[in-house]
Amino acid sequence: MNKARQNPLNAVAAHGALILYTLIALFPVFVILINSFKTRKAIFREPLALPDADSFSMIGYETVMKQGDFFLYFQNSLIVTVVSLFFILLFGAMAAFALSEYRFRGNTLMGLYLALGIMIPIRIGTVAILDLMVQTGLVNTLMALILVYTAQGLPLAVFILSEFMRQVSEDLKNAGRIDGLSEYTIFFRLVLPLVRPAMATVAVFNMIPIWNDLWFPLILAPAEETKTLTLGSQVFIGQFVTDWNAVLSALSLAILPVMILYVIFSRQLIRGITSGAVK
Repeated sequence: MNKARQNPLNAVAAHGALILYTLIALFPVFVILINSFKTRKAIFREPLALPDADSFSMIGYETVMKQGDFFLYFQNSLIVTVVSLFFILLFGAMAAFALSEYRFRGNTLMGLYLALGIMIPIRIGTVAILDLMVQTGLVNTLMALILVYTAQGLPLAVFILSEFMRQVSEDLKNAGRIDGLSEYTIFFRLVLPLVRPAMATVAVFNMIPIWNDLWFPLILAPAEETKTLTLGSQVFIGQFVTDWNAVLSALSLAILPVMILYVIFSRQLIRGITSGAVK
């Protein structure tokens, strides 16, 4: 009887904690969105109030479209994010398949070496990375950002995907080998479709840091033609005067793609996170 009474209470407490965390996480997004449609005075006078007939203004979005090449910044961010995710998922899945499927000398050591990339921030090597990009002539190119983000995301991708690939049935892979399928065909046609939830999880975990990053675009690609959306938004922040309408509008436009992609892949993300916990 006590267990029966405790279970509903535990469920209510857990859901209450999750709802509270969700509200806390969404509150800054809500404040940015509502203030992007208000006048400068209304932003500082009533920052938490919804825009009304007196405070409503689209001046921020008009400024973003007129000043600064917003569509170029958006295009650069989109190219860097999509290409980086493609390489992370491709190379990460191939490395994870090799580590989980084949037993060779140094297999465990290789896994531990890749795990170090999760524990050691890549920004520690910023000076060495910048020097390498200067020597190879990749400064102020999108390829510099793509290479850095790919290297940054591979350790986590290999760590997550290798655990999921170990759960793929050996009988299925052996049946493919008996039918004459090559290892590449087994990988692309049999294994990858079964680990799609894990790949969606890896994609979401890497997409947000890449899309929101300011550090490496500022250091490796500060030229006007290679600015990303996050770096391009900084043109509205001055030393003495800041155009908060434009800043909030630019941030709102930068948030939307991430939220849309998250909604699209949310089911796969949840499946990827929970499938390893439920047998």
